[in-house]
Amino acid sequence: MSRPAPSPPQRTSVMDAIAQSDTLSGMLSLHQTSTAYLLALKGLLPPDLHAQVKAGPIDDTGWCLLVTHNAAAAKLRQWLPDIGAHLRSKGHPVQTIRIKVMSR
Repeated sequence: MSRPAPSPPQRTSVMDAIAQSDTLSGMLSLHQTSTAYLLALKGLLPPDLHAQVKAGPIDDTGWCLLVTHNAAAAKLRQWLPDIGAHLRSKGHPVQTIRIKVMSR
C-alpha cells in the first residue's frame, strides 16, 4: 500500500507571522513608533545633523536616539530640550530621550 504524498506546508508571509505573534507585533509597533518620532524631528533638526541620527529603541525608560559619531551626539545633546518639547507638542508622550553612539 502506498501512502498519499504529504501536502506541502502552508506558506505564511512574514507580515502574517508577525501579526500572529504578540511578541513580534509588539516589537513592530515599537519600531514604527520610534520611526514616527524620528520623522517628526525632520523639520526641527538641521539636515546635516538629522542625517546622522537613527531611530532607536523605546522602552520603559524612554526613547533612544542612535547617532553615527561623538560629535553628532554632542550636538544632539544640545537639542534635547527642543526635541522633547517638539515631540510632546506633536502628541508623542516622550519624557526621557537617551543618545547612544553606534559602534562601527
